[in-house]
Amino acid sequence: MVKISDVARHAGVSPSTVSYVLSGKRSISAETRERVLASIRQLGYRPHAGARALASSRSNVLALMLPLRTGIHVPVVMRFATAVVTTARSFDHDVLLLTQEEGEEGLRRVADSALVDALIVMDVQLDDPRLPLLRSLGRPSVLIGFPADATDLTCIDLDFRAAAEACLTHLAELGHRDVALVGSPPEVYARRTGFAERVAEGFTATAERLGLDAGFYPCEATVEEARGLVARLLAERPGLTGVVVHNEPIAEPLVRAFQSAGRRVPGDLSVVAICPDEVAEQAEPPLTSVAIPAEEVGRRAVELLMGKLDGESVPAATLLPPALTARASSAAPAAD
Repeated sequence: MVKISDVARHAGVSPSTVSYVLSGKRSISAETRERVLASIRQLGYRPHAGARALASSRSNVLALMLPLRTGIHVPVVMRFATAVVTTARSFDHDVLLLTQEEGEEGLRRVADSALVDALIVMDVQLDDPRLPLLRSLGRPSVLIGFPADATDLTCIDLDFRAAAEACLTHLAELGHRDVALVGSPPEVYARRTGFAERVAEGFTATAERLGLDAGFYPCEATVEEARGLVARLLAERPGLTGVVVHNEPIAEPLVRAFQSAGRRVPGDLSVVAICPDEVAEQAEPPLTSVAIPAEEVGRRAVELLMGKLDGESVPAATLLPPALTARASSAAPAAD
């Protein structure tokens, strides 16, 4: 195993100089620093995690609180988690996973015990009970999601309000006037989850602005519930020609249910989704959609956190603009 003394000998410097380059605790000339880093790369030296943590007073661990509970589509959550873990490793940090049900107690436990240097929190509610604690903890944090009041917090997410607006504007430009939003499971709205509330707000506001006949329908994420909702929509809204879906697990079952009921997609009904690209691309027909940029959000959340750890000034709010990709599931409504 390569030791720090081996790196020092290879670079022609003292072991303490190598330590200073790694810790950043003392100014080292650019030439010497580059020579030491070149030796580290060439020899394949990896600092011992425990020793590095002691030297820097850091644990080199980030906490990620995951929303593993009802109403949440776990495959999408894991895409965020994978991006966080992968990016953290590029900064030589590990990730400690916490579950949503641990709540404030879990956050306090890892912060008070110095297990982690900083925290990333997902599934943010508009009136999230964790916020007072996050504001008071002496550790940096980043929220993936926006509460109603983001004062003194650092938040990043897709602009879900604008995403709903993009979907509905696309349908309206094609000529659709009777539209519906099939939303997340009811418990997601009962918790006042930020991303779901903002989709509903964006949909409602855009429908009013464009003068559309619109309805909002939360739906449990099961095939049976999707079928039941389709039957209800066809009975209650015979003139329906456009649907926006913000419920990843039922996007494709919903389309199949409409098709089984005799509605051609997009001949009789256009469908637009807010979902990961692979969900949209694998549907039949492929769905026009606004992508959920889980990888970018996860990566940038870690980058914001590392900036805060390094004492840099980072933006308090980062809203990623929606990107709508038109596919085969949307077209102009059939002529009467």
